[in-house]
Amino acid sequence: MPDLGPLEPLLDDPAVTDVLVNGPGRVWVDGRGGLRRVRVDRLDTEPQVRALAVRLAALAGRRLDEASPWVDARLPSGVRLHAVLPALARGGTHVSLRVPRVSGGLTALQRTGGLTSGLADGLRGLVRRRASVLVTGPTGSGKTTLLAALLAEVGAEERLVIVEDATELDPEHPHVVRLESRPGNVEGAGEVGLGVLVRQALRMRPDRLVVGECRGPEVREVLLALGSGHCGAATVHAAAPEDVPARLVALGGAAGLDPATTLLQARTAVDAVVAVSRSPDGRRTVDGVWGWQDGPGGSVPPAALVPHLDRIGRDVRIGRDVRDVRDGRDGRDGRDVRDVRDVRDGSDGRDGRDGRRASRRVGAHVA
Repeated sequence: MPDLGPLEPLLDDPAVTDVLVNGPGRVWVDGRGGLRRVRVDRLDTEPQVRALAVRLAALAGRRLDEASPWVDARLPSGVRLHAVLPALARGGTHVSLRVPRVSGGLTALQRTGGLTSGLADGLRGLVRRRASVLVTGPTGSGKTTLLAALLAEVGAEERLVIVEDATELDPEHPHVVRLESRPGNVEGAGEVGLGVLVRQALRMRPDRLVVGECRGPEVREVLLALGSGHCGAATVHAAAPEDVPARLVALGGAAGLDPATTLLQARTAVDAVVAVSRSPDGRRTVDGVWGWQDGPGGSVPPAALVPHLDRIGRDVRIGRDVRDVRDGRDGRDGRDVRDVRDVRDGSDGRDGRDGRRASRRVGAHVA
């Protein structure tokens, strides 16, 4: 990765995902093995750190000075850059770099130990049946990596349109269109936000609409798009999957939506929520698939998200492996509870109801 100065050797290490400069003489790296401090020459003084930050911002086509004291952008190499100057940053100029890593699909995640084979089967089922998915987890847990892996499983005949603030997603797929937001200039003019880009993406014939991260009022456009028949995926920050409804309500409030409307839209738009987490030593794992639980008497808005598939791919509601569901078997006692064709078709064989949306009730994981 050229033009990164004294940080280049750190970013070339395949085990490193983030490089963090907390002012002069304070450099940390994150990745395999967790967060640790490292020694880097030529970053011992504030002028050296600031000069590096300004140069990196220029490489990204942005300015970094007193009039624009922070920058969030993508370098030509694909590295995500964030930098902020004093006095906004106490202790000197701060620089945060995130390295894009090619995921190689779900199989690559299985090789790292972050995804079990049973759960991988469930996730492939989500992709095959064109389920709309939210990937959730805390900061640095691997949400973007998992989303890229899911997109790598999409058939080559489909067109992906990806909308991001700064490009990070780089799925192994032959037909990808990327849209990137634009901040306003010093006068505040010229800004193009994610919400605008989502609306433009819908006019570009997407087979799958992908939003790198929902973290503001653009959630309204995302939920409206996915709820109106478009297939797609996005990530959202949340400490736990059970917190996703509250997170969506907060984001929807920024767009002028009341909580009931936000949750009703989410229940219609999102088929499944996939949770990821990170251990203290830096290991990232896919924890399972969550789905909506209706309120009392089947009322909506939904009351909560509840587990559907656990970390090993077992349906926690009925105690059987996703492969048993696919084969039509009941893992508890061998009884055939319902025909697998009913599950695939979205009808619920247990109660005879028309299940055009039953796939969301009985498990969005089925192949």
